[in-house]
Amino acid sequence: MPSTWLITGATSGFGRLVAERALADGAHVIAVGRSRDRLADLSDRAPRGQVTPVALDITAPDAQDVLAAAVQAAGGLDVLVNNAGYGLFGAVEQIDADEARAVFDTNVLANLTVLRATLPALRAARGRVVQTSSLVGQSAWASSGLYAASKGAVELFSEALAHELAPTGVKVTVIEPGTFATDFAANLRVVAPNDVYAPTVGKFLTDFSELPPEAFGDPVAVADAITAVTALEEPPLRLAVGADAVEHIRASLRSRLAELDRWESFPEGARAAQPAL
Repeated sequence: MPSTWLITGATSGFGRLVAERALADGAHVIAVGRSRDRLADLSDRAPRGQVTPVALDITAPDAQDVLAAAVQAAGGLDVLVNNAGYGLFGAVEQIDADEARAVFDTNVLANLTVLRATLPALRAARGRVVQTSSLVGQSAWASSGLYAASKGAVELFSEALAHELAPTGVKVTVIEPGTFATDFAANLRVVAPNDVYAPTVGKFLTDFSELPPEAFGDPVAVADAITAVTALEEPPLRLAVGADAVEHIRASLRSRLAELDRWESFPEGARAAQPAL
């Protein structure tokens, strides 16, 4: 029996590629995106009835009800690819409350909305959840603070979710892509740095804008990884995709371990002040 997938951000980037992969494998895809034209294009390229297009802003107040109704109409759900989101670059101090709230509304709170709408059906099917994060979901650099914080939030509540769902048979995987040649930049919001942050945020933004095309990986690799991980009996909780993601995350983890080792040099009284949990 063909599986049913729900993919948010299905009209472009990783979401579109994953949708095409799932359709090629015969799945029924509930494709969620804001662009009706792009959803129609996806539907037109697939066999009749294989795509259920859902034109929706997932931050809308009725998003949970709309998504739950789509899943019910499809007769259930086997795979969720919770992919919708956007990037925000700028100095932490310079990103105002509205910008900060907006990126968390989309990348974090709407992600939770999608989970609430789909998890009852996924539990019934002992299904798979794929959460799209980023290499900056593990650590941050100058300019990525608020975006990294939103992806870090997804990483941590997804880890808790994996533990909570373990008895039900639902498996959760967080995908951490590196730098790939998608239309991410088209949806990227950038807050230009002032003089204070020009040497850090400004330098990063300049360096990033000057990266050659060969610095960006083929996004098909991410779509392939997502497709493959949903088929594993015991998928990993986290999966970094791309050499830069693996290198960046490994360096971050080494740095954290080094910070832990520094604790050994603290006075014995300070180290003994808090008992181990």
